[in-house]
Amino acid sequence: MGLNALFLVAVTVSVILVKVLGLLSFDDRWWDITVLVFPTSVIGAIIGAVAVLKRKDRSIPVYVSISIGTCTFLFLIFHSLFISD
Repeated sequence: MGLNALFLVAVTVSVILVKVLGLLSFDDRWWDITVLVFPTSVIGAIIGAVAVLKRKDRSIPVYVSISIGTCTFLFLIFHSLFISD
């Protein structure tokens, strides 16, 4: 859950800096650095799936972590397949 929390905080701060405060742009270099936190979400989903399958963990935060990581993974796949820069 901690990896997905890091992911959500980093992306939220980045979007606030661009959309709300207007300090940065999505075309700047900082966005490339922010995108580096995307794998943390996918890794969090994999660790959550291992916790469910091997350790029989049935807590709600683990399922939320798996859901967020799966959505992030699907976003990365579909973004790379269908959007050309």
